[in-house]
Amino acid sequence: MRIFGRSLASLALIGLLHHRARHAGVDYVGLFLAAGASWAAIPGVGEAALIAAGIAASRGRLDLVAVVAVAWAGASAGGMSGWLLGLKGGRGLLTAAGPLLRLRLALIARGDRFYERFGAIAVLFTPSWMAGIYDMRSSRFLPINAVSALAWALGFGGGAYLIGPSITEVAEDFGLLGTVLVAVGVVGAVVFLFRRRRGR
Repeated sequence: MRIFGRSLASLALIGLLHHRARHAGVDYVGLFLAAGASWAAIPGVGEAALIAAGIAASRGRLDLVAVVAVAWAGASAGGMSGWLLGLKGGRGLLTAAGPLLRLRLALIARGDRFYERFGAIAVLFTPSWMAGIYDMRSSRFLPINAVSALAWALGFGGGAYLIGPSITEVAEDFGLLGTVLVAVGVVGAVVFLFRRRRGR
């Protein structure tokens, strides 16, 4: 899976970093779609596109704030799409009459209880469609989805801007915690630079 993810990252880097300065709008649309696809159901694509966009921003070809905002919007929309897909399609499929119905209903009941109790943590570590299958309320899912999408966009986009492709190694070594720490560091750096400029 890592080899596949790195191959996608390489393709995205090649596509975004070569001859893209005149087509920034296309890059933002591609980033939005890749982030949405990644958060809906296809892991790896969004990270590759976001890292490539962060590197392009560090070279002055894209705007970092726009990269983070577009990635955040795409990831939030993709997460919501995955949740709706699980809620409307996946749950109905699992509760349909057929083989092992009793077992499937028992698993869904167990999953519903887990998401009711540990929903915030579950959203961070499972695909968004699972939150839909396990009937997580929109009032709980949407804010958590938005916050985790922002941490992802800041972590990978800002990390790629600051340290380049090695952000993937940080993410692999430290997982979600590493991404969140990078996101916090990026936010701190942006706040520091903003205050410094205002002070002048």
